[in-house]
Amino acid sequence: MDALFAAHSGIRYLVLFAGLVALVWFAYGTLAGRPFVRPSPAFLTGFIGLLDVQILLGIALVIGGRRPPAVWGHLAVMLTAAVVVHVLAARHKRRPRPASHRLPLLAVAITLALVVVGILAIGRPIL
Repeated sequence: MDALFAAHSGIRYLVLFAGLVALVWFAYGTLAGRPFVRPSPAFLTGFIGLLDVQILLGIALVIGGRRPPAVWGHLAVMLTAAVVVHVLAARHKRRPRPASHRLPLLAVAITLALVVVGILAIGRPIL
């Protein structure tokens, strides 16, 4: 369980880093009016994939009995973050091509804000 907790704690940095990179890239794409083409989809997919791994590790920790104070609020906020990014990414995927970066920018910004709130909810440092 300790190794799982260490992985969950460490991957948060990858999630935050991937989210910040995606946020900057999507902001640039929005401001420059660029279409959502390579490598933009990879930035969104990478962020979502890392967040999904983080969520699965967190659920495994809760099932395994590792429950710090305020874990239910943390879990609720993090699951909300995952739902938000998945729903907005799915909506973006159904848009006509070439799509803009606005919806992915919104998805990542909201998700990162929720992730930060979720981390702070259990008293862990962001960095």
